[in-house]
Amino acid sequence: MTTHLAQSAQDPGLGTPGAVAPGITVGVSAAVGRTPLIRLDHLFPDSGVEILAKLESVNPGGSTKDRPALAMVRDAIASGRLSAGGTVVESSSGNLGVALARVCTAHGVRFVCVVDSRTNTTTVATIRALGGEISLVSEPDPETGDLLTARFRRVEQLLEQIPGAVNLFQYGNPANPGAHAAGTMREIAEATDHRLDALMAAVSTTGTIAGCTAYIHDSGMATRTIAVDAVGSVLFGGTAAPRPLPGLGAGVVTDISRTVEPDQVVRVSGADCVVGARLLARREGILAGASTGGIVHALGTLVPRLEPGTRLAFIVHDGGVPYLETVYDDAWVQQTLDADADALAAATSSLLATAARG
Repeated sequence: MTTHLAQSAQDPGLGTPGAVAPGITVGVSAAVGRTPLIRLDHLFPDSGVEILAKLESVNPGGSTKDRPALAMVRDAIASGRLSAGGTVVESSSGNLGVALARVCTAHGVRFVCVVDSRTNTTTVATIRALGGEISLVSEPDPETGDLLTARFRRVEQLLEQIPGAVNLFQYGNPANPGAHAAGTMREIAEATDHRLDALMAAVSTTGTIAGCTAYIHDSGMATRTIAVDAVGSVLFGGTAAPRPLPGLGAGVVTDISRTVEPDQVVRVSGADCVVGARLLARREGILAGASTGGIVHALGTLVPRLEPGTRLAFIVHDGGVPYLETVYDDAWVQQTLDADADALAAATSSLLATAARG
């Protein structure tokens, strides 16, 4: 399985085509990938752990989803399922929608993005600005009570209504993890000379961690994989419950998740994500989204169990600008997560104290 995943996205669109002169490339897709890997010295300075952050937020669309979006569209075109003038209909919590809007526009393809009521307003506006169309699901699926299931049903309806429309199905498309095997993890491995003790990634479709795991296995690395999932997600044996933040966890077991077994799964609450995201911003100057905040919080709780000198990398899945009205807004956090400024301060102090004991 891992070899198939790694091979499914040969030439995943990481800037290889279109060079016209040194420092000049053709098209914004050439800027996808080759993101920096940054050592963080201020996040948990007394941890004794070397912490590296893969800054996927600097991709053209602002997230790691630029990689699978480009890979899946190119794969669909190569297979003949999609061509200029066609239509892509896809379910997204936001980031993939932004990435696909950009890629589809560049290829002359109509794009309809099915989102739900949790999606950030800035993200929806960005998709529209890039030429995408929005189909909003306001209510959960009546049978399951899940918004993701409701989005899937809307996708099916649109595929029936729009002649020739194609669903790339990020939740099961091998090009999704393939892009991370051939791109994200390969870049991390090469930057660290293949010496990495642990990798942390947030999970939703599970494409990132599945692709990274594929590369780790195929290259013989001894890296442990740690999946950060939302409380309320059903992935990896979780129990279903409402999830207030988009882009982390899933209400259904995705096809890709069945192909990967992380070495460890850590579940985080919405408030944990807020604490982690704000800590990363204020200690390292990296404004990241909710899922990355979840990773930071999970890392702080794991530090005491890591050996001194451990080298660990985590994925900064997206930037924080779309979350300024949610994760970084005190009024929203208190209203939605029932956590006021004092509670957040106490949780942050507790996390830092835990990490310092490492």
